[in-house]
Amino acid sequence: MRKSTKLNLTAIALTCSMASASGFAAQLDISLTNATKGIHFTPLLVAAHDGSTFLFRAGTSASAELESMAEGGDISGLSSAITNAGGIVVENPASGPLAPATGTNFSIDTGEMGYLSLTAMLLPTNDGFVGLDSWPIPSEPGTYHIKLNGYDAGTEANDELSTSIPNPPFLTFGANGTGVETTVSNNTVHVHPGNIGDGDANGGRSDVDFSVHRWLNPVAVMTVVVN
Repeated sequence: MRKSTKLNLTAIALTCSMASASGFAAQLDISLTNATKGIHFTPLLVAAHDGSTFLFRAGTSASAELESMAEGGDISGLSSAITNAGGIVVENPASGPLAPATGTNFSIDTGEMGYLSLTAMLLPTNDGFVGLDSWPIPSEPGTYHIKLNGYDAGTEANDELSTSIPNPPFLTFGANGTGVETTVSNNTVHVHPGNIGDGDANGGRSDVDFSVHRWLNPVAVMTVVVN
């Protein structure tokens, strides 16, 4: 009789332990604000995933999917990669580009996933993007604030010419510059140095207006409410 009671208590304890381990799922309410003066974000991709999956990783070469996003704002490849790996994605929660000093609000059910990532191209840049890489989702309910940096995919020279950048309506200068950079100086993902720009609408080195499109990190502020 005592042996049976002990086994029953062990079974109960094991059941509770398994429930606790599988009870990680969190509903996140997220707000994201573009903190720049003149940089637009292309449609956002937000992903909940496990520790073996990521959208990007600083210090490593960009994937083909990341290159497509960073140079042209195409999030479809990264979204498919996360989904195929069992992750959860929210695509384009702002229903289009996110303008400077504006924000968007959305929710994501992270299921069993333990990490949160985000990305979108920065315009106008050659291959710059706003990024959050594998932020550990807290198990404790509460409100968390995160500052997001701009990254360079390392896949294209930062010439800052409108012929190299998806421009309308983000550039105010035409294709008159000679180019700030002609070769890639760092071919891995790294923190973006920001646009250089110039003030010459009819020439100079850059087609980027430094009075509008110059920026420093962080480029975005995110608030995550873990319910």
